[in-house]
Amino acid sequence: MSRVALVTGGTRGIGASVAKALKAAGYKVAANYAGNDEAAQKFKAENGIPVFKWDVSSFEACEAGIKQVEAEVGPIDVLVNNAGITRDSQLHRMKPEQWTAVINTNLGSLFNMCRNVIEGMRARKFGRIVNISSINGQKGQFGQTNYSAAKAGEIGFTKALAQESARSGITVNAICPGYINTEMVQAVPKDVLEKSILPLIPIGRLGEPEEIARCVLFLAADEAGLMTGSTLTANGGQYLA
Repeated sequence: MSRVALVTGGTRGIGASVAKALKAAGYKVAANYAGNDEAAQKFKAENGIPVFKWDVSSFEACEAGIKQVEAEVGPIDVLVNNAGITRDSQLHRMKPEQWTAVINTNLGSLFNMCRNVIEGMRARKFGRIVNISSINGQKGQFGQTNYSAAKAGEIGFTKALAQESARSGITVNAICPGYINTEMVQAVPKDVLEKSILPLIPIGRLGEPEEIARCVLFLAADEAGLMTGSTLTANGGQYLA
């Protein structure tokens, strides 16, 4: 029987590449998304992966959404917490809603999602949870106190839940991508990218979403039972942890 995988933020960017890679590897995949219906329906039509819309910052929405996924696709064996937003600003200018939105979506969603799958995983004695953190959760980033705090929190969450879940056959790991060639990075002005970002990356290029997807496939595999509580860096050498 195929394992069931759920990817949050799974219809665009890194999440879309992860969802497609999991399907190609034989998983039954469901992709969550928050608001872009056009992109989600296009993704579904092109890849044959069912999509489910809910706000991961809401516990109740996650509870209802996960119940729907499990009813239509099956009990969740693999959870990839990829959904995230940015609301960049220096702290002395940051509005409370900018802080709260990022913390609730990027970090609060890990509790909302994991809490709603963990009991089933424990009962079945198997689970793979992969949290997509960020290089900026490891090193910090100017203008991103909210984002950096949330992504650093993801790493701490990962380490704690890994210890709680190890005896139940559940692994919990984090991946920290560097600058990846997604819509968000493509929106950076070309001169900023070429003068301020690429020179900091020893391999001299952006990462590709498919490269992060390969990291997820490794951690999600049945054979990856020894890997838990780990933080896998994938940043081209920009930051060595």
